[in-house]
Amino acid sequence: MQNRSAGKRRRERRKADFYDYNLLAVVIILICFGLVMLYSASSYEAATKLGDDMYYFRRQALISLGSVAVALLISRMDYHLFLKWSPYLFGLSLVLMAMVKYTSFGVEAGGAKRWLKLGIQFQPSEIAKIAVILFLSYIILKMGKQVNSKKAVIFLLFLGGVQAVGAYYFTENLSTALIILGISCVMIFLAHPKTRPFLIAVVVIALIVAAGIFYLSQNMDGSSHFRIRRVLAWLDPEKYSAMGGYQVLQGLYAIGSGGFFGKGLGNSTQKLATIPEAQNDMIFSIICEELGLFGAILVLLLFGYLLYRLFFIAQNAPDLYGTLMVSGIFVHISLQVILNICVVLNVIPTTGVTLPFVSYGGTSVLFLMAEIGIALSVSRRIRFQDEVSPQKNGENILTNHG
Repeated sequence: MQNRSAGKRRRERRKADFYDYNLLAVVIILICFGLVMLYSASSYEAATKLGDDMYYFRRQALISLGSVAVALLISRMDYHLFLKWSPYLFGLSLVLMAMVKYTSFGVEAGGAKRWLKLGIQFQPSEIAKIAVILFLSYIILKMGKQVNSKKAVIFLLFLGGVQAVGAYYFTENLSTALIILGISCVMIFLAHPKTRPFLIAVVVIALIVAAGIFYLSQNMDGSSHFRIRRVLAWLDPEKYSAMGGYQVLQGLYAIGSGGFFGKGLGNSTQKLATIPEAQNDMIFSIICEELGLFGAILVLLLFGYLLYRLFFIAQNAPDLYGTLMVSGIFVHISLQVILNICVVLNVIPTTGVTLPFVSYGGTSVLFLMAEIGIALSVSRRIRFQDEVSPQKNGENILTNHG
């Protein structure tokens, strides 16, 4: 009798398991759509420069297929395993970024030294994004109620700042540093009960940035520093077309010429060597030119649904650790989407941030899919029956999982 009742409870638990197939489906749709647009945007450049119009498409397709497999593998793991390994991953990411600057394994491409070649070539700064999400979640969990104190907030900001400074100093990647800092601030904001200090900090930062931009626009006509050139090109792309404004202008021309339904898939004219490396961070402009406003809205709806699924998982996660990790992933993806589209529309200066799952970049797709795998792993632990009570006590989680 006892064996029968125990078997019944196990069957009920299995029925209560949840796996977010909707999240997996929307990510796969974005990857497939990205591959189609990648081939359309890169085929001319690949054929003229490399003699193979499928070069970029083939590489991205193989990496994307492997990345989906990695995500599925991670999704079958217990996400609490990351509690043990997150400090080591945090340190490893800093070491790998330092190797870019100080060892011969660092690789320079496109005027930037951001890649590391250890058998395979990848960007260590992408690992830093995952590392800061996992490690801050672990530290916040370990702090418990002490996270409310000023010392705790300063310490958490210091940890996020270490990764951000590492990304900026070791790989000269300001956009990644800002994303890491943004992830850190939002995760601390979610864990902290008070809202007012964060709102004040946002206003102060915004005023400082606005003052800096105003100073540059009034006192500098040109500079040898590429970041200042980017700001000047953003303020007046026509005047500073030779200093980076040319790509922005061509991207805007592409968007404007697309109309509502676009010129048709493959019919972009701006991709014909007018927009350099259109398959990277400017691919959204090609989407707008070929598929029009309709295609742009469709892409935004897909990203909106992806973020909604992440929000759903974070809200229903069985414990605080799962909520924090998925929230960090949500912030990371949303920041990249917002920054990329704002750059293409010339709302902000050029940052070099790719459009997640759509732009060309093997490292970006691989580690983004690793994050999706973590979110799916959390989703598998969601229960909708009373017999499996959600565990929100961070101290118990740390005790049970090392």
